[in-house]
Amino acid sequence: MFSLIRKSRAGLKNDVLSGLTVALALVPEAVAFAFVAGVDPLVGLHAAFMVGIITAILGGRPGMISGATGALAVVLVALVSQHGVEYMFAAVALMGLIQIGAGILKLGKFIRMVPHPVMLGFVNGLAIVIFLAQLGQFKTSNGDGGMQWMAGSQLYTMLSLVFGTMAIIHFLPKLTKAVPSSLVAIVTVTLIVAFAGIDSPTVVDYLRTMTGDATASLAGGMPSFSIPVVPFNLETLFIILPYAVILAAVGLIESLLTLTLVDELTETRGRSNRECAAQGLANVTCGFFGGMGGCAMIGQSMININSGGRGRASGITAALVLLAFVLVASGLIEMVPVAALVGVMFMVVLGTFEWSSFRVIPKVPRSDAFVIILVSAVTVMTDLAMAVFIGVIVSALVFAWKHAKVIHAVTEIDIHGSKVYSIRGPLFFGSTTSFLELFDPKNDPDDVIIEFVHARVSDHSAIEAIDTLADRYVALGKKLHLRHLSEDCRLLLHNARKLVEVNVIEDPHYHVADDALA
Repeated sequence: MFSLIRKSRAGLKNDVLSGLTVALALVPEAVAFAFVAGVDPLVGLHAAFMVGIITAILGGRPGMISGATGALAVVLVALVSQHGVEYMFAAVALMGLIQIGAGILKLGKFIRMVPHPVMLGFVNGLAIVIFLAQLGQFKTSNGDGGMQWMAGSQLYTMLSLVFGTMAIIHFLPKLTKAVPSSLVAIVTVTLIVAFAGIDSPTVVDYLRTMTGDATASLAGGMPSFSIPVVPFNLETLFIILPYAVILAAVGLIESLLTLTLVDELTETRGRSNRECAAQGLANVTCGFFGGMGGCAMIGQSMININSGGRGRASGITAALVLLAFVLVASGLIEMVPVAALVGVMFMVVLGTFEWSSFRVIPKVPRSDAFVIILVSAVTVMTDLAMAVFIGVIVSALVFAWKHAKVIHAVTEIDIHGSKVYSIRGPLFFGSTTSFLELFDPKNDPDDVIIEFVHARVSDHSAIEAIDTLADRYVALGKKLHLRHLSEDCRLLLHNARKLVEVNVIEDPHYHVADDALA
């Protein structure tokens, strides 16, 4: 049922090795996002474990990696700074309940409404965000509590290790695909730094620089159950609800877009509604076990897919290995040079960015090219959810504008001397003006027929336009006949209802998108 393991031993081996690679990359990410949110690093690490293990087992997309993310951290930081970490836990739990509700109500299907230009802008913008996030690793303490860019031999050493990591990841698959090239690169660079005595920042150095504590460590215990220590009243609800709604929207959008991307890469199809529910359950768990919440991670998901991880075992392995690092093996992960992880993420950037968009942009309609660039820019400047919302709205407006100009009429005089307007195209809020301009009530004969067999009446604005047109003909004392309107259209008509010619056999049956029918 859960596809925990894959049928072939080779597939399971790839999942396990890929999961190990992902776990190594998850640690610094979880620590960094915890600092962004203003909470203890263990809060981020515990969230990465809980979200990762639950979504790997119950989620709708095998092979997709979830954990603590920056998209949620930037929302949480304001809540933590103003009200404290306990309110964050309560907001994360409420966020999870909202996401479970979205899964139960099957709202995940609406991710299909995201146009392809928005998807291109999403992956390009996210690739740029991942790249910019890695640049922070090229900074070092200036000794006065601030940070400065690396220079001299320290910078050259860092760059050499980064490019060495990237070279291994690029060239090793040409020799063998028995093990993930990213894992080999991380282990190789770690051994070189350790045995050659190269002075390069490690994961524990990064942690101590961020905390300002020379004894800081990744070692910790298991997440423990705790009900958020907040007043259970309406005041608390009013505080956390806005954050919970934003967190739920951001988390689901990023998760479902990542799911869609992984679907395209693996040529399979995930289950979006199931993923919504799994993400929600994971976040409810985080709220009651001291985690900062999370969602799907496109960077780690790309590492997993590129390393051969396809089954649920890859996500389970990543989560369990991450927990093992925290419980018993923190010393091993603390030895990993930051440069090795930066090199892995740079390769993710190169693989995530849709380089073909540069070739596509000159060939697609200008509106689509504009959406690609717009969504990429907004993703970098604000956040993913805002970028997707804006991209979908702009795409919808462009679609409405284009289709508003499609509607037209074919006219003829029938054998009875009546003028027949045969409407072609969609009649909706955007095309009502063009629809009314098709007619000439003053100069038309006394008997006019409007044929809707080739038209689609889509909303209440269209109904109002038909009523308005009927008023114009009736006011001139002329007879108007409306043919082949669907039954729901006839029900919604007010002034023109009596003008409809009913033909039970030939009249279409479709539903106008209107609240009056709900």
